[in-house]
Amino acid sequence: MATSHSIRTATVDDIPLIRELCFNVWPQTYAGIISAEQIEYMLELMYSPASLRKQMEDGATFLIINDGEEAVGFASFQEIKSAVYKLHKLYVLPSQQGKGTGRHLVEYICNEISAKGANALQLQVNKNNKAKQFYNKLGFIIVEELKLDIGNGYYMDDYIMELKLEKGS
Repeated sequence: MATSHSIRTATVDDIPLIRELCFNVWPQTYAGIISAEQIEYMLELMYSPASLRKQMEDGATFLIINDGEEAVGFASFQEIKSAVYKLHKLYVLPSQQGKGTGRHLVEYICNEISAKGANALQLQVNKNNKAKQFYNKLGFIIVEELKLDIGNGYYMDDYIMELKLEKGS
C-alpha cells in the first residue's frame, strides 16, 4: 500500500479539482451500468459548481486524497441522524483503484466520525457497481434497497450499505 497518501479537507476553492477528479472517474465507473445521457444528467445534478457549493454549505465534509503531490480521489460525508453518518461520495482515479487509496479514505472517515460518537457509516451504491464488492470487503452489509426517482425519467437503483463502528475506535 502506498504510504505517500495524504488527506485534507476540501473547501469551495477545491470545487474545480473535485469536478476534474469526478469527470475522470464517473464515466468509466458508470459506463455499462447507466446510459451516457443519465451519466451526463447526474453529473450536472450532483457535480455542478452550484450543487457542490450547496452540499458543502449544507454540512457535507469533502476530503481530497493525494498520492504525493497529485490529487487522486475525493470523498464526502455528513451526519444524517444521531450517530449515523452517510458516505455520499467516494471516488478514486482508475490508476489508484486496488492500491488501498479508497480503503485509506474510508478508514480516515471512520476514525473522524468515531471520534464524534458515530456508531454507523452508511452509503448508497448502484446495484450493478463493482464497488459493492469493495465495500463488502471493508465490512459494509446491505441493509436496504432503494429506487430513487432523480428526475428526467431517471432512477437510481441502489443498495444502502452500512458499516457498524466500534465504540472508541
